[in-house]
Amino acid sequence: MKIVFATNNQHKLKELQQILSMKFELLSLDDMKCFEEIPETSSTIEGNSMQKAEYVYNKFKMDCFADDTGLEIEALDGRPGVNSARYAGDERDMDKNIEKVFSELENANNRNARFKTVISLFLNGKKHQFEGIVNGKIIKDKKGQSGFGYDPVFVPNGYDITFAEMDAELKNKISHRGIAVQKLLRFLTKNDSPD
Repeated sequence: MKIVFATNNQHKLKELQQILSMKFELLSLDDMKCFEEIPETSSTIEGNSMQKAEYVYNKFKMDCFADDTGLEIEALDGRPGVNSARYAGDERDMDKNIEKVFSELENANNRNARFKTVISLFLNGKKHQFEGIVNGKIIKDKKGQSGFGYDPVFVPNGYDITFAEMDAELKNKISHRGIAVQKLLRFLTKNDSPD
């Protein structure tokens, strides 16, 4: 089965290919020769995810899915949330984003946070959504060389290492995106209703 993953993010693409490669041929926007910036103007993670999937489905009339992810920090009232990639500006500089989070959490005792991913799927013209959430905390220094985004500063509950210190197999198993993708995978393989 061929399915388009509506992303230009090579890190996400690689992560999803590792999880889905056994069962599906995953096509990227590059493969589709789709180089334009897909609009992300919703105020919610769910909305942005659906907007991206809908755009690609309407353009190519192919089964596709898109994801949107946000880091939600308790002490910051859920910020950066839907603005996670552009938290410190439109250039999407992750080092600057992390520095902004560090600066805003400087005097905070509560460092609880969660990653949330929502995947929107268009399959045979019908819409479905799948959510993955992982709770954890923001540490005070970056640790680890793997992963991307906020991975070097996020330690999931039950672990003492950051996502950036984990190997890909462990991270894909327990991460927000991993959880959402497993729901997507179960749905695609069994064609059950999403939970």
